[in-house]
Amino acid sequence: MGLNENIRNNIRQVEPYVPGEQPQNKVIKLNTNENPYAPAPGVEQALQSMDLDRLRLYPDPTAELLTQSLADRYKVDKDQVFVGVGSDDVLSMCFLTFFNSDKPILFPDITYSFYKVWADLYRIPYECQKLDADFHICKEDYYKENGGVIFPNPNAPTAIYENLDFVEDIIRHNQDVIVIVDEAYIDFAGKSALELISKYDNLIVVQTFSKSRSMAGMRIGYAISNPTLIKYLNDVKYSFNSYTMNQTSLVCGAEAVKDETYFKETVNKIVETREWGKEQFKELGFEYPESQANFIFVTHPKLDAKQLFTALKKANIYVRYWESERIEQYLRVTIGTKEEMETFFSFLRQYIAEHGGR
Repeated sequence: MGLNENIRNNIRQVEPYVPGEQPQNKVIKLNTNENPYAPAPGVEQALQSMDLDRLRLYPDPTAELLTQSLADRYKVDKDQVFVGVGSDDVLSMCFLTFFNSDKPILFPDITYSFYKVWADLYRIPYECQKLDADFHICKEDYYKENGGVIFPNPNAPTAIYENLDFVEDIIRHNQDVIVIVDEAYIDFAGKSALELISKYDNLIVVQTFSKSRSMAGMRIGYAISNPTLIKYLNDVKYSFNSYTMNQTSLVCGAEAVKDETYFKETVNKIVETREWGKEQFKELGFEYPESQANFIFVTHPKLDAKQLFTALKKANIYVRYWESERIEQYLRVTIGTKEEMETFFSFLRQYIAEHGGR
């Protein structure tokens, strides 16, 4: 039965975000920027020792166990931390809370594609600012009047990191609006904008447990800012869903934050494999922007990206491909274990030998 036109006209319709594939069979999975290593050992211990009786009760709506752990880790006050169900949940709450101007918000044209989805969902006007020919943000594009600014650093899918002076320049030129720096991949890069929180009261920094902390399946994200902006976020959260964080995530998240040694070891292993991977790509004739994330954004002048993507998938090696303007000849390759990457590069060498040109 077709919907009545009046009903259809009053339905909120958006173009949804399309996540990377999640194959259930055993594959080499290099398509969604997950961490190839297990979470910190204490997380498993926390799971095994959990009081199952707690699961019949609602979790702490303030998520104090986790917010306090994060506050201690980043040397801020507890009321400067907001947590949510992955950084997607946190960012969505930020859009809903802070981007309510009639002026357009600004973000890059090649970036995390969820930004457009949230803007459309919440009826927020937006303008995409074009990256330059080398996929860098042009900071001058963010000097104009706007209703807010958001950008990832490092950016995705390009993997490019902009230094802290560059980031501060954008914040300094936008002190009348909220600026969100989305730092999902910052632990693989350089200095965080968290250093600027006490200097700019319009800054929100968002991070996640999904990448460097190996907990994508737990769905934990967080924002750090000043107490005033965090209070506004919590006001919206309590009006929307008071119990966003489940008990298991709270316990395991707090445990993961404690083990700084394991965290650094895991990050270092990924960075080392990434740097080795760059050399492998170069030897095979691939080109890429300088990566400072846990993935590399690659293209090959003699290979068609979609055909290569399809061939990899047939070999049970999953990478990410978009049929989008300007990046239709690029693949985003997550850094897996050294063994996974060796298998991946072995496939590439064979593929290139058989398909030398387009």
